[in-house]
Amino acid sequence: MTEHHSLKTHARAAGLLYLLIIVTAGFAEGYVRTTVVVPGDPAATASGILAAPGLFRLGFFADLVAFVADAAVAVLLYVLLRSAGETLALICAALRLIAHPAIGSLNLLNHFAALQLLSPDGLMAGLDRGEAQQWAAFALDLHGYGYVVAGAFFGVHCALLGVLLYRSEFFPRVLGLLLGAAAFGYLFECVAVFLAPGLESLATGVVVLTAGIGEVALCLYLLIRGVEPPKPA
Repeated sequence: MTEHHSLKTHARAAGLLYLLIIVTAGFAEGYVRTTVVVPGDPAATASGILAAPGLFRLGFFADLVAFVADAAVAVLLYVLLRSAGETLALICAALRLIAHPAIGSLNLLNHFAALQLLSPDGLMAGLDRGEAQQWAAFALDLHGYGYVVAGAFFGVHCALLGVLLYRSEFFPRVLGLLLGAAAFGYLFECVAVFLAPGLESLATGVVVLTAGIGEVALCLYLLIRGVEPPKPA
C-alpha cells in the first residue's frame, strides 16, 4: 500500500510537470514564434522580433523551463514504468533526456542568436541591415530543423513509452495506443521534413493531432488518476 501511494505521488508530480511543459512549450512554439516569425520574409520577421524583444526572450525562457521539466518527467516515467520492463524503461528515459533536455536546449541557442544578430548593440552590429535579417532568418530556420531532429528522438521515445504503457498494470492500454500514434506523428514529421519536403504541411497537421491527443491524455491521466492499483488475479 505504501509503495502504491508513493507511485501515485510520482504520477501526480509527473502529470503536473507535463502540464507545465504543455503550457510553456505551447506558448513558445505556438504563440511566440508563430507571432513574430514570418516564413520566407526575413525583413518582416526581423521587424516582428525587434517590435517585441521581450516577448521573444520570454519564448526562449518558456522553452527552457519546459526542457528542464522534461528531464524530471523522464525520470518519473522511468520509476512508474520500470515494472513493465526495466531495460526498455531505461532506454525510453534516455531517449527523452536526449530529445528535449539535451538537443532541444542546445537548439534554443539558434532562437536566441536571431535576437543577437538583430540587436544594434550585439556582436554582429557591424553587419548590413539586410545581411543581419538574412542571418537571423537562417538561425530561426536552423532552430526549426533542430526541433524536428529532437522530435525524431522523442518519437522513438513515444513508441517505447506506448509499449510500456500498454504492458503496465497501472495504466489503461488505450494510453499506450495513443502514445504509439504520437510516435508515428513525430517520426512522420522527421521523414517529411528531411526526405519528402512536399509533405511538410501534412506532417505538421498529423503531429499536432496525434501528439496533442496522446500527450494531453497521458498528462491528464497522470494528474487526475495517478496510477491504478493492479486488479487481483
